[in-house]
Amino acid sequence: MNQTMDLPEICLYAVILFVSTLLILGIYKRKRSHIPSPPGPFALPVIGHLHLLGPRIHHTFHDLSQRYGPLFQLSLGSVRCVVVSTPELAREFLKTHELVFSSRKHTTAIDIVTYESSFAFSPYGPYWKYIKKLCTYELLGARNLANFEPVRNVEIKDFLKVMSNKANTGEIVNVTEELVKLTSNVISHMMLGIRCSGTEGEAEAARNVIRDVTQIFGEFDVSDIIWFCKNFDLQGIRRRSEDIQKRYDGLLEKIITDREKTRGGGGGGVKDFLDMLLDVMDSKNSDVKFTREHLKALILDFFTAGTDTTAIAVEWSIAELLRNPKVIKKAQQEIDNVVGSQRLLQESDAPKLPYIMAIIKETFRLHPPIPMISRKSVSDCAINGCMIRANTLLFVNIWSIGRNPMYWERPMEFRPERFLDPGCGSIDVKGQNFELMPFGTGRRGCPGMLLAMQELVAIIGAMVQCFEWQLPDDSQDVDMTERPGLTAPRANDLFCRVVPRVDVAVVSGN
Repeated sequence: MNQTMDLPEICLYAVILFVSTLLILGIYKRKRSHIPSPPGPFALPVIGHLHLLGPRIHHTFHDLSQRYGPLFQLSLGSVRCVVVSTPELAREFLKTHELVFSSRKHTTAIDIVTYESSFAFSPYGPYWKYIKKLCTYELLGARNLANFEPVRNVEIKDFLKVMSNKANTGEIVNVTEELVKLTSNVISHMMLGIRCSGTEGEAEAARNVIRDVTQIFGEFDVSDIIWFCKNFDLQGIRRRSEDIQKRYDGLLEKIITDREKTRGGGGGGVKDFLDMLLDVMDSKNSDVKFTREHLKALILDFFTAGTDTTAIAVEWSIAELLRNPKVIKKAQQEIDNVVGSQRLLQESDAPKLPYIMAIIKETFRLHPPIPMISRKSVSDCAINGCMIRANTLLFVNIWSIGRNPMYWERPMEFRPERFLDPGCGSIDVKGQNFELMPFGTGRRGCPGMLLAMQELVAIIGAMVQCFEWQLPDDSQDVDMTERPGLTAPRANDLFCRVVPRVDVAVVSGN
C-alpha cells in the first residue's frame, strides 16, 4: 500500500491544522479578553500617566490607591505598570506568583553605571542563582559576618569617639554626615579591607558617588519609557550616568589593581570580600564566568545597598526619637538594665533588647529606606480577577502598606510598643509578614538583611546608650520631609546637639 500523500492531501491537512490553530487561539484570546485589566485613571496619548507623577513616586502611588483601589494600572509612556498596596495582594504577587514576577526592569542608568552586570538587576537565571548562593552562604553568611564583627566594633567606637569629642566642645553635629561616614567605613572595611578614606577628599568622593547612584537609579527617564525618545538623552541621564560610572570605575580600578599586586587579606587576618571575589574570578571551577565587570558591579551593589540604606534607617530612627522623648527614655532604661554603663552594647545583646528591636521595626514601618519593591512579569498572569500582562512593571508600595489603618492602629503615630503587643509582636522583617517588608521577600529578598539588622542594633543602641539627643537651640521641630530617589532619605541633613550620658572611653574599653 502506498504510504505517501499526494499534494492535495498535504494541502488539506495544512489547511485543517491552520484553521484549528486559529480556532484555539481565538478561544484563548476570548477567554483572556473576559478577564479585565486592573482599573486606573484615564491615560493621555503618548505619555500615558506621566503627568500624574510627583517627585516622590511612592507618595503619588499612595494617593492614587485611595481613589482606584489597592490594585491599579498605569501607563508610564509605553511601559505598562501595576501598583499594589495591601499585604494580601503583595503576598499574591510576590509569593503565590513569585516566579512570574522574578525579573526586574533595567534602565539606561542602571545598565551604564553597573556595566550591565548588576546582580541586583540581573535576570533570574544561572548567574543570579550563583551570586545569590555566594552572597547568602559565604560573603554574607552568619560565620563570615561573625569574623568581621571586630571590624564593625572598631568603626562604631571611632564614630562614638568623634561624637563624644563634639559633644564635649558643644559643637552642633551633622548626624547625617557622620552616619554616612560610619556606614561607608563599615562596608568598605569589610569589602575592601580599607576605610572609605585616605584623605577626606577621597572619602567625600566615594560617598558622593554612592549617593549619586541611588538618586539616579530612582529617577524616571523619558528615554526609557517613551519608545520614540529611546535615542535621545532629553534629561541628561545618560550623560550623568556615564560621569558617575567613570568616577566609580576610577576609584575602584585603582583599589583592585593594587590588591592584585599584593593579594593580602583584610579585616585583621580575615579575607575581605575583595579577596574572596578575586578568588572567584580566578577560579577555573566556578559555575559561571565571573568577570572583572561582574566584580565591580557586585561591589557597587554592596555599597549602594549597605551604605545609604543603613545610614537612612538610623537617621530616621534618631529623628523619630527626637520627636518622642518618652520612647528614648524607655530605650535607655532597657539598655541600662541589660548592658549597664561599664561596657558598650554589642550585636549579641539584640535578643535581650526587645524594645530596641521594636524601635527598628517601627522605623521600617513608617520610613522604609527603599519605599517600593519593584519587579517585572515574565508571562501573563491573572490575579485578584485582573489580567496582568507579560512585561508589566510591578510596584509594591510598602511605604503605603505601613500607613494603612486597616493593618496598623494609629498608623501615623511612632509607637514601638505595637511590636510588643500580641497582635503585632510576631511580625518580623524577614519577608514572611507582608505587612512589613523592608528587605523584600522570597528569592529576590535582600541577602544583606542579617548584616543590616546587626548593624542597626549596634549603631542605634550605642547612640541611645551613650548620648542624650537634643535639637539645636534655633530648631522647634524635626524636619521629616523626604528626598526623591531610589531610596527615601530625609530631604535635609539632621543637625543635633549631643550630651554624653556615659563615659564613651570607659564603655569602649579605650
